[in-house]
Amino acid sequence: MITRVWIAAGAASAFLSVAIGAFGAHGLQLSEHYAAIYDTGVQYHMLHAVGMLIVGLLGDRLGNPRRLSRAGWAFVLGTILFSGSLYVLSITEISWLGAITPLGGLAFLTGWALLGSAALASRT
Repeated sequence: MITRVWIAAGAASAFLSVAIGAFGAHGLQLSEHYAAIYDTGVQYHMLHAVGMLIVGLLGDRLGNPRRLSRAGWAFVLGTILFSGSLYVLSITEISWLGAITPLGGLAFLTGWALLGSAALASRT
């Protein structure tokens, strides 16, 4: 079950990353500064969509679904906080939103640490 759920979540997140990136490139008129910030959000969004796919692909293989699922949820939270804050910051130019971004970075780090620890704890 974990495999299908996280592969579907990763695919949906990757889809959104492409759509949001295309919207930013073709539908928004952002200054060079804010376009670069927006692009950073898109890049991290896609990278962590791949992280969700990895969680799904390893779900049956590592035999630790709880730790893997926590890694996936950390990637989801990181995407919302990190990429989401950069998207909103770029569009609104409300600078204090940048204070949220590091919380997303911590969630990303937590996800990768949980993924690595699941691999190390695996008996396969």
